[in-house]
Amino acid sequence: MICPIRHAIYKATPADFIVTEQLAIEHTHDGEHLWLYITKINLNTAYVVRLLADWAGVPTADVGYSGLKDRHAITHQWFSIRLPTKVVPSVPFTDFIKPHLHDGESVHISEQVWHSRKLGRGTHKSNHFTITLHAITGDKAAIDDRLTQIKTSGVPNYFGEQRFGNDQGNIQKAQIFFEKILATPKPYRPNKKTAHRDSLLISTARSALFNAMLDARVADGSWQTAIDGDVFNLDGTGSIFVADIDDDIRTRLRTCDIHPTAPLFGTGTPKHTADAAALYDGVLGRDEFTVFCQGLLKIDAKMSYRPLRLLVRLLTWYWVDDASLVLNFELPKGAFATVVLSALVDELVMGSSSPDTSDA
Repeated sequence: MICPIRHAIYKATPADFIVTEQLAIEHTHDGEHLWLYITKINLNTAYVVRLLADWAGVPTADVGYSGLKDRHAITHQWFSIRLPTKVVPSVPFTDFIKPHLHDGESVHISEQVWHSRKLGRGTHKSNHFTITLHAITGDKAAIDDRLTQIKTSGVPNYFGEQRFGNDQGNIQKAQIFFEKILATPKPYRPNKKTAHRDSLLISTARSALFNAMLDARVADGSWQTAIDGDVFNLDGTGSIFVADIDDDIRTRLRTCDIHPTAPLFGTGTPKHTADAAALYDGVLGRDEFTVFCQGLLKIDAKMSYRPLRLLVRLLTWYWVDDASLVLNFELPKGAFATVVLSALVDELVMGSSSPDTSDA
């Protein structure tokens, strides 16, 4: 797929990448969990968690958040802190954090409310993005045409580069992680001290396998159509089903009511069969993926399915000038804004000085 934008710069400033977490929940206004709606600039979510824990004098495990948000950005999201005594620290959070911030970094609490439960991972439904691209080279008409196509048909639902770490360093770490597991006859037992790291490396392996299977569907042009043996996902839900390919299935695919899927590899009886199984087995059978597949089976990671197509909701755009474009859109949790940009831009250059490590 040839991208209409040959080159563009993003994240030249934090205001060029704004993320607003969409979380629909009715707070109880009582309970021992203090929920805080925070705007952060040039800070990652994990660092804000540590600041909140230090401020409240609680373990980081008592601080909740729904999703990791970009560092080089302006982001709006909820956090929660477990305070059994319901006593808020006497030192204002803004005063407490001042010694811990560098130039260009900030955290602001715009709302706080008590709630009966901790904020759990994955509670949010979606994220809204406002992204500005600068120094664009490409034909404006072709760019507008591609955006119209994306608005109608979506983009391939890849895991974004953030999942794989700086310079894809997590791929090598995941390889070493699984080689150690496979080198011992002992069963894998998660360690609390390394649970977060292990989870990241397991996700890295499954994401790499999924992206390779999606690559194969993009290459043969079937990432948004059906092949024999496909498993389908009902749009906007976690529901999957199998069905013979008929006019009804083709219509539902064309109208984006359903999407073809690929497995997040693991244990369990595959639901995909026939041509889909042959294609995916061919990808998973590559030598480069042997350690990942054997390792995921040994740790008993359960197979699940992810849609191959990502719909870009509420997409609008406008040109600031001939070389600057502002995009507004919404993505479900687990989706990556950089994947949308990759469907539009061939050479996407980050304007800030260091890479991002976020998760949608």
